[in-house]
Order: sequence, then C-alpha cells, then structure tokens
Amino acid sequence: MARPRKQTYTMEMYLDKIRDGDICNDADVQRNFVWNNEQINELIVTVLTDDYIPPIILGEENNSQLHIADGGCRSAALSRFRYGNYKITSAIEDSIITYKKKVKTDNSKIIWEDAVFDIKNKTYEKLPDELKKKFDEYQIETVIHENCDRYKISKYIKRYNNHVSMNTNQKAFTYLYNFAGYVRQILDSRFFLDYSSYTETEKTKGMAERIIVETIMCTNYLDNWKKQTKEICKFLNKNGTNAEFERFADNIHRLENIITDETKDIFNSKDSFIFLTLFDRFTELKVDDARFADFLKEFKNNLRLVKANDKGLLFDQIDKDKGTKDKAVIIAKLDMLEGLMLEFLHYKDKPDNHASGNDSVELFILENVKIDKKTLQKDMDLYLDTLEGSYGLKEKCIRVGSRLLDERNRPSLLAMVAYSYKTGQDLDDWLTEYAKNHKTYIADQKKNYLHMLNDFKRYQ
Repeated sequence: MARPRKQTYTMEMYLDKIRDGDICNDADVQRNFVWNNEQINELIVTVLTDDYIPPIILGEENNSQLHIADGGCRSAALSRFRYGNYKITSAIEDSIITYKKKVKTDNSKIIWEDAVFDIKNKTYEKLPDELKKKFDEYQIETVIHENCDRYKISKYIKRYNNHVSMNTNQKAFTYLYNFAGYVRQILDSRFFLDYSSYTETEKTKGMAERIIVETIMCTNYLDNWKKQTKEICKFLNKNGTNAEFERFADNIHRLENIITDETKDIFNSKDSFIFLTLFDRFTELKVDDARFADFLKEFKNNLRLVKANDKGLLFDQIDKDKGTKDKAVIIAKLDMLEGLMLEFLHYKDKPDNHASGNDSVELFILENVKIDKKTLQKDMDLYLDTLEGSYGLKEKCIRVGSRLLDERNRPSLLAMVAYSYKTGQDLDDWLTEYAKNHKTYIADQKKNYLHMLNDFKRYQ
C-alpha cells in the first residue's frame, strides 16, 4: 500500500475547502463537536503566535473527495472563529499577542513597528489587519490517505481517535510547571504506594497529584483557598516555595512510619488533604508522631461518631449542605478535627512551645546567638523595635499573611536581628528575598533559626 502523501495549505485555503465541500467534516462515524471555549481559545492563540498544530489526517476517495479522519474538532473550531463570528472569551490566558504593525511615514514609506493586541472578547473581524493576515496565512499540514471508501475512512477515524484525553486533574497539573518535579518525586513515596487508599484508577487519573496540591494550598494558603484544582495549581505555581513542598514530603515520610492497615483508609481521595493538613498542625506540637497514629485510630473507631462542632454535627455531616471543597466546609472540618485531637492529647488550647513572653525569647537568643546577658538586656528593646516597630523588618520585608509572621516564629526572627547587630550586618535585602521564597517555617525554632542563619550566610 502506498504511503499517505503530505499536503500543506494556508489556513484560508484549508477552511475555504471545508466551506466549499472539497474537504468533508461530517463523516458518518465522526463524533460531534465536543470542544469547550477554553480549547477553542488556546487553538486560536496557537495560530496567532505561529506555534505548532499537529497535522490533520484526511481520507481521499477515488473521486478526490476528502474526509477528515482526525482533526475534526480543530477544523470546526478554526472555522467558527474565521467564519462563525466566534468571540474569544474573557477567561483566555495569554491574551496579549505581539505582532509587527505596518505604519506609513510622512514620506509614504512603510515601516514595521512592534505592537501588541489583546484578543480577549474579540472576533476575527475585530483583529488588526496584520493579525488577520497572520491567521489566514498560517500553514496547515495535512496527511492524506488515498483510495479510501467509507469503511477505510471509519477505520482511520477509529485508529486516530483511539486515545484518552487529559481529564480535569491531569490538565490542571500542567499549570504547576515550576514544582512538577517535586510532585513527581513525592508521588514515588511509600505513602502514595502503600499507605493510602487511592485506587489504581484514581492514581492514573491524577488523584494523587490533586491531593498534594490541595494539601499544600490548605496548609499554607487557606485564606486564598480555591475550589478548582486548576486555580490551585496556578496559584501555587506563582506563590509557592520549594520549602513548602519539602515540608510536605517530610510530613508524608513521617506518616509512613505510623500509618497502619487499620487507619490508612482515612487517607482517601475525599479527605486526605484534610488529614494531611491536620498532621502538619500536629507537627507544631512537638509530640511523638505515634500519638497522631493513636488519634487516627481513636477517630476512626469512636470520635468520628461524636457530634463535636458548634452545630452538633458529625464530621461526615459537615459537608451535607455544601460541596466538600467549599472553604467554609474545610475550615469547619479542620477546626473540629484539631479540637478533637487537642482534647485527645490533653491540650486545652493550641500550645506555644517556643515563646511565652520576652523572658523565654531572651533565653532562646542567649542560647543560640551566643551574646552576653548584659548586652542582651541593654539591646533587647532595640531588637524588638527593629523587628516589630513602625516600618520594622516585619512590615518592610514580609508580606501580610505569610506564616513567617506567626507568633511561634518570633524567637527565630528576633534571634536573626540579634545576630545582625552582633555581626554588624544588615538583614533588609536578605529577609525580603527569604520571605519571598519561604512562606512557612520549621516548628522547631532552633532548627528554624539555624536554617535562616545558613541561608543568610549563603546570601552574604
């Protein structure tokens, strides 16, 4: 059998052939148009930025009639924009298109200037002439199977469409490109392989990736919570830090040592991110991890059946009137679980293990910064004013909402201020950069101080 031949058309020529019936896009077995606005938008941007579109597969009858075997939705989407008055939606990403604009000078000479155009809410007719021309002249590649009949065309349609498109979770993950490598490493951990109750189907459909990003969002940015996985990935890609993913990885490695067959079903596709966030809060208590395992067992066997929140609801009833991903539902579940956990551990309130007034902070500074007591007593007010005073380091260098501002992190920050005065080095530029890249801290304040100190020395 002869190999299929290749044929390249301009966009205008290709779409005109469809309009004229030379290329048919309605084969009997071809599926209906299934693309959404986002897919159409992305295809149009691809054309206007001269990026790559895979070849359209055609089947040719002996009478020269062409039928689309693969690429029917692409062809229909392009036709809708070119001839169907399709308006690019406001939700489009990368809506600013750069191009060369033709300008006539006073002496009638033509020059080409750099220009930009926002295609948001625009139809083809609203494009500048230069972008219309760019669209019409785009090169469409086709591969044509010759000597076809209806049977062969249907066979090719089945062959070229025998694939599974990306689902919502898998597509959302493409927006996390800055941290995708971290996520892939985390997915290889024993927690996701052996110590959770996700099915193999859920794993192949991107459920584990979703759990990871939901947990990091819930742990570090609950105030900015997004219901859609795509929006979480976009937020974390812009605002997340390596330290947050490293901390998550450390947490699940600790959980691998304490989760049992009896309790691993708690870490399911629905509730995993809630309990993983709870464990992150547990780590701040500086209690042996085995106690969290004890709590999980007690929760599963008894506490899950206790009406523990202010409305007298069971844990599994909190989301009965709202979606499981509503921010209010997540906060209510976490508050209930944290309350039950602290009561189980015999804590009346969330403890502050690292600082209880300036006395313990001074002791922390004496032990870790190694300055004499008289100097500390003389300069302590200076340290406090430098960190917390009007236009102090907290206000200048750390954005509102950062977990670095937590009261439990105060000893580390004050110790860094004391170190800066001891060595005569300024912290402003370093802390601004550090706060940008680290939005959380190590609960153990000594370890956290050493981590900050080493980072500062590397920065210097």
